[in-house]
Amino acid sequence: MALEHGHTKAEIAQRLDGTPRASYLRDWVYGGIDGAVTTFAVAAGVAGANLSPGIVLILGCANLLADGFSMAAANYSGSKSEREEFDRLLQVERKHIALVPDGEREEIRQAFAKKGFSGEDLERIVATISSNETGWALTMMLEEYGLAPVLRSPMIAALNTFAAFAIFGAIPLIPYLLGGGFLWSAIATGVAFFAIGSAKSRWSLRSPLMSGLETLLIGGSAAALAYACGMLLAEVWK
Repeated sequence: MALEHGHTKAEIAQRLDGTPRASYLRDWVYGGIDGAVTTFAVAAGVAGANLSPGIVLILGCANLLADGFSMAAANYSGSKSEREEFDRLLQVERKHIALVPDGEREEIRQAFAKKGFSGEDLERIVATISSNETGWALTMMLEEYGLAPVLRSPMIAALNTFAAFAIFGAIPLIPYLLGGGFLWSAIATGVAFFAIGSAKSRWSLRSPLMSGLETLLIGGSAAALAYACGMLLAEVWK
């Protein structure tokens, strides 16, 4: 059976030597799905209202820029808030370690007792962790707040979101640029939905087929709602 990485001393040392890398997978998945969904929703709404295909390009391009920027800005603010929360809680832990070290040692003791350690082994763990203030504080961040010290860059998260939104959001518009219509846009967008879902299965235990079909269903449902809304409004405003 093939292993995902090696376990020799040198391989382990190399793997653990640097700072763990933050993952921006969710930004690509979130931005890609939302970009394809919202842009195709524009196409579906226009088709449902039986309006000119040129309106799809106008509204679609406006959506790519405005909604893509909005999502990127929101992700930037959210990721920055996560970093600020981590920094605030880390400062709290450092203060508590300085002012009430015995209480913080008891927190370590109880946290690792829940993991099954006891007796001399438990006391050795408490002594070892509390001997290094930085490691002590970071351990409490994980054990008390569930926050790992792998922090994402707000700017990189925002750029990834915008890039994914723009790339996949442009897919529903390409058939219109090439002289096609709503049917080809629907086919291209469906392929994009399935591709996004299949690709994200690479980082999960789900099969590419099931993950792709799930994403296709989500995107298709949003498009169907937009199409129905366009038809309804067209009838109301006749």
